[in-house]
Amino acid sequence: MSDNNKILEERLRTGREYSGINKLDGPLLFIKNTHAVGFRELVECVDSHGNLRLGQVLDTSDDVVVVQVFSGTAGMNLPQTRVRFLGKPHTLNVTKSMLGRVFNGLGRAVDGGSEPVGDHQLDVNGQPINPTAREYPKDFIQTGISVIDGMNTLIRGQKLPIFSGNGLPHNILAAQIARQARIKGEETEFAVVFAAMGVKHDVARYFIDSFEESGVLANVALFLSLADDPSIERLSTPRSALTLAEHLAFNEGLHVLVIMTDMSNYCESLREISTLRGEIPSRKGYPGYLYSDLAELYERSGMLKGFKGSITQVPILTMPNDDISHPIPDLSGYITEGQIVFEREMNGRGIYPPVAGLPSLSRLMKDGIGEGMTRADHPHLASQLFAAYSYVKDVRNLASVIGEEELTPLDHQYMEFGENFERKFVSQGKNENRTIEETLDKGWEALSLLPAEELHRVTEEELETYYNRISDRRDHE
Repeated sequence: MSDNNKILEERLRTGREYSGINKLDGPLLFIKNTHAVGFRELVECVDSHGNLRLGQVLDTSDDVVVVQVFSGTAGMNLPQTRVRFLGKPHTLNVTKSMLGRVFNGLGRAVDGGSEPVGDHQLDVNGQPINPTAREYPKDFIQTGISVIDGMNTLIRGQKLPIFSGNGLPHNILAAQIARQARIKGEETEFAVVFAAMGVKHDVARYFIDSFEESGVLANVALFLSLADDPSIERLSTPRSALTLAEHLAFNEGLHVLVIMTDMSNYCESLREISTLRGEIPSRKGYPGYLYSDLAELYERSGMLKGFKGSITQVPILTMPNDDISHPIPDLSGYITEGQIVFEREMNGRGIYPPVAGLPSLSRLMKDGIGEGMTRADHPHLASQLFAAYSYVKDVRNLASVIGEEELTPLDHQYMEFGENFERKFVSQGKNENRTIEETLDKGWEALSLLPAEELHRVTEEELETYYNRISDRRDHE
């Protein structure tokens, strides 16, 4: 077939419109006897009143095509609904001027302004990144939050999720990270792309107000699919947000911080659609492709060789019943490079952020700290803090059994260290922005409550430089 004939056939195929559908099930349309259509192809659906709704091909075969309608199927009927396949995937016009704007989950403006005129029209499903083209993440990001900078360091290009629970201050921490994130040693601010899936209006309002009050709203693009929006829209929200982030990073050369909340709501929508399609469920009713679907989103972050910009992801998910072994946090942990885990008991004691010291980790931390990046003592100090805090947990468990009065003097010193560590190092103000030097000094202040002979993971030189100085000052006071 000649090229001209192929082009003509393509035009005829994409211009076909089908009147009448075979089945309606929730947000899904089932249509038989269509031409060959593509997976994730964009679809226009017109109901009996002439209202136009966008949809996307969810499943295609020789027998039936399944279309998910983004705004739901309420008001549609079988004989009068018309469907037109557009022959292309869902695309988004992207431009740097989208910063400072608010969009719905499909990328349509909802802030009262006009639709942005894009520099590029990109497929929201993105393109897989060739692993050999990736640059290894190694640049330290200073968030101004001690428990992250000191012990769970965020690296540029990393995927570091927050594992939280209902009622815990994960949104407050995410907003604080967005306001304060800087690359140490550079006058570089992050452009922020924020994607909300199934969150309440007050949560979305909190983020907008927080960015406005801090003066960074002009550097933020928000994609909001709220709790009262169609659940099917949540599946496109993170893809639309990441498409803009890719343009800002790799076409505009910006460092982009992508915050996605709540990934649990996204996964619930995925389970809902999977059930409607009649797929065989996997663990806890989620589809068997939950892992690959999440990886498709998380792996769109990173740095590319030859490109100045980068994408750093902070996904937020609320663990059902605070269960870290639930499929959503469990699979997210396999894909991402660590996690920040919230502890409800610490939150009950008024500690903010209530980050659990032992289950939290950053797998890329070792490559972004130390001499020339943060400070030479940082790796040893972090290791010593982890070790000492681990012993504190053991002592507290022992005290709950035999009573504190039966503890040894050394155990009491560790108890004092644990209290100081949580109250002075982990806990800080919601608008407090600490430098990495302040964070590391607070870590040494906590360690100075322990005998020097207990500190096996720091060097003699570091003890002389930091530990002895703080101990002498305390003795003098």
